[in-house]
Amino acid sequence: MNIPRLVIAAPASGSGKTTVATGLMAALAARGLAVSPHKVGPDYIDPGYHSLAAGRPGRNLDAYMCGPDRVAPLFLHGAAGADVAVVEGVMGLFDGASGQGELASTAHVAKLLRAPVVLVVDASSQSRSVAALVHGFASWDPQVRLAGVILNRVASDRHELLLREALEEGSGVPVLGSVRRSAAVATPSRHLGLIPAAERSAEAVRAVRDMGELIAASVDLDALLALARTAPPLPDAPWEPSAEVPPVTGRPRVALASGAAFTFSYAENAELLAAAGAEVVPFDPLHAGELPDGTAGLVIGGGFPELYVRELSANTALRTAIGEFAAAGAPIAAECAGLLYLGRELDGLPMCGVLDTRARMTERLTLGYREAVALHDSPLAPAGTRVRGHEFHRTVCEPGAGEQPAWGWRTPAGPRTEGFAGADVHASYLHLHWAGAPQLAATFAAAAARFAAGRFTAGG
Repeated sequence: MNIPRLVIAAPASGSGKTTVATGLMAALAARGLAVSPHKVGPDYIDPGYHSLAAGRPGRNLDAYMCGPDRVAPLFLHGAAGADVAVVEGVMGLFDGASGQGELASTAHVAKLLRAPVVLVVDASSQSRSVAALVHGFASWDPQVRLAGVILNRVASDRHELLLREALEEGSGVPVLGSVRRSAAVATPSRHLGLIPAAERSAEAVRAVRDMGELIAASVDLDALLALARTAPPLPDAPWEPSAEVPPVTGRPRVALASGAAFTFSYAENAELLAAAGAEVVPFDPLHAGELPDGTAGLVIGGGFPELYVRELSANTALRTAIGEFAAAGAPIAAECAGLLYLGRELDGLPMCGVLDTRARMTERLTLGYREAVALHDSPLAPAGTRVRGHEFHRTVCEPGAGEQPAWGWRTPAGPRTEGFAGADVHASYLHLHWAGAPQLAATFAAAAARFAAGRFTAGG
């Protein structure tokens, strides 16, 4: 299957690849092309902007959480029917999972996709040295095809000329665009990165439009499209959710928290639940006064509940409904923001009270991949289930684990337990991409089906 594709990478974070990638998606979509947006790694926020730019769900390609063998199939699944795909990288081109070589790096994913790479270089403090930098990146791994450069934060015509002359003389990598320093597009950020597109609505739409106009005026779109079309066909079959999970009977209704407070979710998670026989119904805890009618299971993903703590706390009707839902033995799966929402308090304000823990904001960022094992049966994972996930938060729960912790994993300081597991609930800081462990969707859908039928028991 052949999808024209490009990977937008950079030597380091902060070089401007999100602006270039999002702007490129928007510029190509403005030409009438069907653009498939993708992001390397566990990021939830950039794909929201990608989705606005392309009009299709932003998809993550994570070789750590999903495994290298699933990267190309997941790409083909997400890119079905597209004219071109744009893949935004993560961190620097060769930066991957800590201590695991190239695993989950942009370079690793580019090789798995057999895709040409365009390097976005922050040229603001250099001229001829840019050639040495690009030459080094182009020659570091011969299996990575670094096929073009986009210069970012260029000061003037004279500066651009010096950069182009140096690259022509010393790198052999063509310049496919030049973005002026004065033309930067503002994308407001906070403690975990860019403000999610779902929270900014009209502002986010304007920002994406501005990025598209900037990139359309600054890069050679025709050359980039021609480069994308040089990517060879991939031999893999597209990922198919229905091939991963057996369907349950009864079509249990699973409520999926969404809206501005709960923006962190992988599209494949909901697709797997649907393939497992569930009816997935999104709802917004900021505004809904009750769970959707007939709910037999509740999934609450990540986001920024700390920014909406007053609104979430003030929605007493929904908090009460969720507490009663849990007390009835209904299956609930929550991660990160969902964990905080299910606790007794967040920054001193009442939450749902399902879990005996209190959460608060801190200055410390907890970040990194984890390889974990389920320590107790729950509606999400039987004891012994092994997963790869990702932590990303500045809050802390006290206590951080219940009498029956959800997960255990090893750290340099020794074993760690985390989260809460029981017959009706699984709540943890660990973000999971269910395409890497499809049995999670099957287990949860089965739990919802049993609850709907009045026969709920734990453990899948």
